[in-house]
Amino acid sequence: MPDIIHLLPDNIANQIAAGEVIQRPASAVKELLENAVDAGATEIKLIVNDAGKSLIQVIDNGKGMSDTDARMSFERHATSKIQNIEDLFHIKTMGFRGEALASIAAVAQVELKSKRENETVGTCIEIDNSVVRKQEAVAMQQGTSIAMKNLFFNVPARRNFLKSNPSELRHIVDEFIRVAMSFPDIFFSLTSNGQQVFHLERGTLKQRIVQILGNSYNARLVSVQENTDYMNIYGFVGKPETAKKTRGDQYFFVNNRFIKSAYLNHAVMGAFDEMIGRDSFPMYALFIDLDPAQVDINVHPTKQEIKFEDEKIVYAFVQSAVKHSLAQFSITPTLDFELDSSIQNLDAVTKPFTEERKTSVASSSLYNTFSQKHQAHFIENRSELKHWKDFYEPARPQGGSNEGNQQQSLRAQDFSLPDHTVLHHAPFSVSDIAQLHNTYLVVQNDAGFIVIHQQNAHERVLYERFMKALDGKPIATQQSLFPLTIELAPTDVVVLNELLGDLNYLGYHLEPFGKNTFVIQGTPADVDQGSEKTALEKMLEQYKHFSSDLKYSKREKLLRSLAWQQAIKAGKALTQKEMKSLVEELFMCTSPNITPNGKPTYSAFKKTELDKLFGR
Repeated sequence: MPDIIHLLPDNIANQIAAGEVIQRPASAVKELLENAVDAGATEIKLIVNDAGKSLIQVIDNGKGMSDTDARMSFERHATSKIQNIEDLFHIKTMGFRGEALASIAAVAQVELKSKRENETVGTCIEIDNSVVRKQEAVAMQQGTSIAMKNLFFNVPARRNFLKSNPSELRHIVDEFIRVAMSFPDIFFSLTSNGQQVFHLERGTLKQRIVQILGNSYNARLVSVQENTDYMNIYGFVGKPETAKKTRGDQYFFVNNRFIKSAYLNHAVMGAFDEMIGRDSFPMYALFIDLDPAQVDINVHPTKQEIKFEDEKIVYAFVQSAVKHSLAQFSITPTLDFELDSSIQNLDAVTKPFTEERKTSVASSSLYNTFSQKHQAHFIENRSELKHWKDFYEPARPQGGSNEGNQQQSLRAQDFSLPDHTVLHHAPFSVSDIAQLHNTYLVVQNDAGFIVIHQQNAHERVLYERFMKALDGKPIATQQSLFPLTIELAPTDVVVLNELLGDLNYLGYHLEPFGKNTFVIQGTPADVDQGSEKTALEKMLEQYKHFSSDLKYSKREKLLRSLAWQQAIKAGKALTQKEMKSLVEELFMCTSPNITPNGKPTYSAFKKTELDKLFGR
């Protein structure tokens, strides 16, 4: 029998390795940007076309490479950063394994140009499917320019699995931000299809955060700075009012390398305990510096998951540092028992409240306004409540009373669970609807009554209305008399550009106006005038919240986001007309019993259960 085990050709072996390192265009962007940083560049430019599918180019002014180094850089495991095994445990550079360029050359057509400072000409290398096609001298400035074209041209199956251009561009922007935030002393720019998305001048960390995440954070950042012999931590956290429904603006860096750590995220969340809602997430950009020997960064191909030698120490240190900063900047709640001296000198405090002054104040219109009309318990026409008085007065006995029945104990288990059967065509009366706690609507039907959650119900109504709009029945747009402009963070601009077509069907008329700005020409009629910007910002935030769920399409995420954002929230008082309209629209829906997310919109209660509860 002949031998059957043999070595794979280099190009096939490189493609297998590329499957770990280069999973999508953003993976190549990360590797190329990190190489530019390691080269000592002070200016790094990223250019992409078709979300990196046709072109990814990184240009830097770093130290460049010689002819031999440029050729060697595309060999597997060729690196300038590892000399012996001990070096693996003291990694301070971004790249180190020597796989990135070899993997990129295996799945793309690559052109590399590089020149060192003291050389008169540089070198240009063209590589196709791991094979060097050409190497020649070229005139250029100091630094390196590497362009990869037609990603996965030789692996069609992998190319077919790539997402839409807007989706892939979002991933590229994420990787760009992570590298750019790590090095605020380096100029970065990102250009997509000829349009500049980011232009980040060199500056401080705070300036870089504001450049990336938007001016809204400018006065809402709290500095974190703690140093010990074991580790240092520095950076910024957002004040509690900046907390959002998504984790998007959360960045951890260890030795300037972006990492993902649910463990450390839990530490920060603990520091914000009781200052933000449980479903909210604070903004933070925190940098941890510690001895590389205390960290293993080679546990994952993307180098975004690492292991600490002592996680508990790092956890406690992070939580303590954030708590200390919030307290130091008076963010945490405090009690002040000192009364300001300027307040103590006011007439209202120093002078006695005489009977004459009391009579004068009681007769004023301001006093009457607060004591009557605007009190929740004040109702002018009390005759309408006569039947409520009868309800609370005990009924007169019409014969012998059953003492035992009156003292019969009622147990919770005697009342069975509410019936959740769909009441799509069930008869009910909407002539008189009661609202409880400004959240629940109570409607009587033949068998008993149903309790409707107003926000859940409205979400279902809006969702089906939006579905019809995208199926060819666009929602009417209310044109703005004075169009507003909305300025967004660059990451949100990418998301909004992806949604503009569908938003137009849903009643939003938006036009790009400058780099990160849009003009709101019109909105749906049910969006209150003056709240257009807030509505769009909340919709984008909710859309990003849904974006982590891969099972939903882009359109489905948009529909759910808009339905949640525009729905009547719990706690809002409704008129009888509004309640009646909501109930009628709910039971005209194809699925009136659940929200788009699967929550119940109502519960049905049988009259027989009420009779049982009261021993009848």
